[in-house]
Amino acid sequence: MFTHYLKTAYKVFLRRKFFTGISLFAISFTLIVLMVVVSFLDHTFGPMAPEKKLDRMLGVFVMTMHGEDLTMSSGPGYGFLNRYCRDLPGVEKISFCTEPRLAQSYWNGEKIKSELKRTDGAFWEILEFTFLEGGPFSDADERNAAAVAVINEATRRKFFGGESAVGKTIEADGQRFRVVGVVANVPVFRRMSYADIWVPNSTIKSPGYKTETLGPFNALILARSRADFPLIKSEFAARARNAELSDPKQFQSLTGEAETFFEFMSRILNNGPEWEGSRPNRLIFALLVGMGLFMMLPAINLINLNVSRILERSSEIGVRKAFGASSWTLVGQFVTENVLLTLVGGLIGFVGALLALRGITESGVFPYAEFQMNYRIFTYGFGLTLIFGLLSGVYPAWKMSRLHPVKALKGGTR
Repeated sequence: MFTHYLKTAYKVFLRRKFFTGISLFAISFTLIVLMVVVSFLDHTFGPMAPEKKLDRMLGVFVMTMHGEDLTMSSGPGYGFLNRYCRDLPGVEKISFCTEPRLAQSYWNGEKIKSELKRTDGAFWEILEFTFLEGGPFSDADERNAAAVAVINEATRRKFFGGESAVGKTIEADGQRFRVVGVVANVPVFRRMSYADIWVPNSTIKSPGYKTETLGPFNALILARSRADFPLIKSEFAARARNAELSDPKQFQSLTGEAETFFEFMSRILNNGPEWEGSRPNRLIFALLVGMGLFMMLPAINLINLNVSRILERSSEIGVRKAFGASSWTLVGQFVTENVLLTLVGGLIGFVGALLALRGITESGVFPYAEFQMNYRIFTYGFGLTLIFGLLSGVYPAWKMSRLHPVKALKGGTR
């Protein structure tokens, strides 16, 4: 039976080439856009190198000090993190690092701009970088304020061309550093690990950072297991509330959260950093609604096309029903035809998405991003294809199945 459906569908597609072409274009274009969006989301939130342990990772990205007349939000300061977060329960490793910031270098008469991140030895144990040569600096280097640096492949090329960089010296942010390691480029979407140059925290020029409550730092927390998340979150929130403030006259309380990067982004996109409590389900719901609305318009157009295409076959429907074909049999046939058409459009969409992602990668608009089709994107795309086929095929098939045999044989459409 199914083989018969496939043969019938093939002949129908060839007989109605215009309808087939329009349908394939609508399906493939919609899926190309959705697949590109899904790829961006996967590159931002999915487990990818060097952030492969996202299932056990939390971060402290923003803190807020509250006063009667003033509220101040920023990243946490090193002084607060060092005093209150070293011994959080349920934590395997914790790292304190700055947000990447622009650093300028002058090399052989040329001005080179780089993103510089300051961090510690634990940073390299939490994250899984691919070292092309050398290795990371250690906690001992950070304690001793060693002028050492890890650079990415692109920075090695800018400074040294194709030569080895380990043991050589670079200048950045008015300081000189000895290169101890070179890592593969990290895409700009990996906000917890992205940079061009990584150097020890203790190389910050002014020691005042060691006492700051708010500052340019983040904390990266690797939990022993995901089951420890509630304990870590509650303990961190309690310590933040009870922390001593450097200016208690102006600020009376401090709040912050240990959260996943997805939770942090959902909080920022919803109500900003001052909103207490992240709501990741809201962001998930918004993304699903957005995708659903985007799919709705082409699905409605396809429904109209399918209704017209199917009702043109009213005589065939009448004959089938006159010889005893049930409504469910006819619905199954036409839904199968539409799903098959959608899968062909989906295949075209996959190829188009691959080409689009390659074009975006080669454009260099997003530094170091390499958009590829992985199993997660493929699964999402295949699921969207099936949903699209069902959405645009069920109603026309149901409408067709309700035709009376006599009216259908006479060419009736109601």
